[in-house]
Amino acid sequence: MSSKKNFLNFLSGITFVTLWSSASSATKIGLTAVQPLVLSIPRFILASALMLGISHLFMRKPIPKDKQIWKQMIIYGFFNVGLYLGLYVVAMKEVSAGLGSLFIAINPVLIMLISTIWYRQPIRPVTLLSFALCMSGMILAAYPLLHGSHASILGLALLLLCNISYSVGAIYFAKQDWKDTPILTINGWQTLVGCICLLPFAIFYYKEDANVFNGAFLGSVVWLAIPASIIASLLWMMLLKDNPTKASAWLFLCPVAGFAIAAVIMGEPLTLYTLAGVLLVVAGLYMVQRMKSEQAK
Repeated sequence: MSSKKNFLNFLSGITFVTLWSSASSATKIGLTAVQPLVLSIPRFILASALMLGISHLFMRKPIPKDKQIWKQMIIYGFFNVGLYLGLYVVAMKEVSAGLGSLFIAINPVLIMLISTIWYRQPIRPVTLLSFALCMSGMILAAYPLLHGSHASILGLALLLLCNISYSVGAIYFAKQDWKDTPILTINGWQTLVGCICLLPFAIFYYKEDANVFNGAFLGSVVWLAIPASIIASLLWMMLLKDNPTKASAWLFLCPVAGFAIAAVIMGEPLTLYTLAGVLLVVAGLYMVQRMKSEQAK
């Protein structure tokens, strides 16, 4: 039984890493057909409809009535979907899929640093060192791409801003009392809130001649909404529930998988700068995860 469980956890981990890391490449494919926000809106509508349908129709969970819960979902949706994924999809127009995956991977480090500042706690040297390693790794990986068409300063700045927004949203989510509201219900409504936040901008900046609703657009929307978001998130929650320490180890593979998928699917270059940058980011992630494990003991 134990060996079977270990195999299932391993399979879940590999699948999570693959699906989660594929989001950047799927986004780049979708952006070959449509504008950034035109890609985001259908994705969020599909994802929220599926999650709310499962939560309220299939699982028979009640729609939240508490005004405080709705306030929390609106704030969380603004940071976690509207601002984070809105900036992210615009940034992906400017940078490679591999860099997109690498920036996403540093979220645990940003969350630790921002949480420490937010709650006015003393910043530990290991936190600053891990952040420095991650930033150095991203700059190193981006350096050769800035000389080609695979990255821009604007894109890198937007990626950093969107990750800060995600980290703020994650800290806010963790500190709120959700009063037994199911996670699927929260995610469904906060995704819809984020979609509503972006809709006016999508309409204002819409250009008919810049959008082709072809197979690349449809495939990207479906992949981003279901495998790369819903399924990957469910697998991550399963891994966390079984063993948070082991689950965190899978995060180290995400930047590696992101660059590998981008190289195979998008034909993006892999250089020694890429390898060195990824190793520095992984080292920064390892330091933060080890510190969190020690604090949990």
